[in-house]
Amino acid sequence: MLLTPVCVALGLAAGPDFPDAAVAALILLGGLAAHAAVNTLNEYQDFRSGLDQRTIRTPFSGGSGALPAHPEAAPAVAILAMVLLGLTTGIGALLLAHAGWLLLLPGVLGFALIVAYTRWLNRSPLLCLLAPGIGFGPVMVVGSSIAATGNASLTAWCASLLPLFLGSGLLLLNQLPDIEADRASGRRHLAIHYGAAASAHVYAALMFAALGSLLVGVGGGLLPMHSLVALLPFPLAWPAWQAARQHGQRIGQARPGALGANVALTLLAPALLAISLCLG
Repeated sequence: MLLTPVCVALGLAAGPDFPDAAVAALILLGGLAAHAAVNTLNEYQDFRSGLDQRTIRTPFSGGSGALPAHPEAAPAVAILAMVLLGLTTGIGALLLAHAGWLLLLPGVLGFALIVAYTRWLNRSPLLCLLAPGIGFGPVMVVGSSIAATGNASLTAWCASLLPLFLGSGLLLLNQLPDIEADRASGRRHLAIHYGAAASAHVYAALMFAALGSLLVGVGGGLLPMHSLVALLPFPLAWPAWQAARQHGQRIGQARPGALGANVALTLLAPALLAISLCLG
């Protein structure tokens, strides 16, 4: 959930002026509700499909384990998911009235990602890979910028590329320990379809794309020179890539710290970029 305030802050920082505090709080609440909705819906659907009973949990993959431990809570979790989805929709309607119809584009796309992720997108290697990056990148960063200002600057679009590539890389590595359990449940994401070795190569490509988006943004004048500070956490990608290449789907048991390094990179780089944009 920490990635949501980071991405919202990045979207707000990319605008010409910081919005009214009440509007900023509403944007953050909407983002948190959306993130909680997709997590809760995923938790419920994974329990119902039997996937949660097959996974080998690590600190960064395999679900929370809450519903297998307390199956009687499943109906309440389903209700909570619907409440959060309703809250997301309601906040979206308020922000739409404030910002204008341009917000409808990221809003509808975000809603579709929440509803379709577990049931449908997980069955397409490409869509499953891109879904989290699109959700945290263009939808959340650009959506926050539109909600605050009624417009989306080129800076906001450029800034959204960093969480796009990092978010997709985060999910990709976290899927490696779950390959067999996911396959048995009918999923067909990239790690299942192409294997762990290919996933390590795709992860490396995503990290280079993230790094490149910063360099191109600064070189093209869309980001200030001091935004290069966001490059500082990128060495954390090296142990994550090495562990994925060497251990494959055993990464969660053999090198859980590598998954943690990947999480840290995904949080720190956009946070530093947001701070750099706030400094002007």
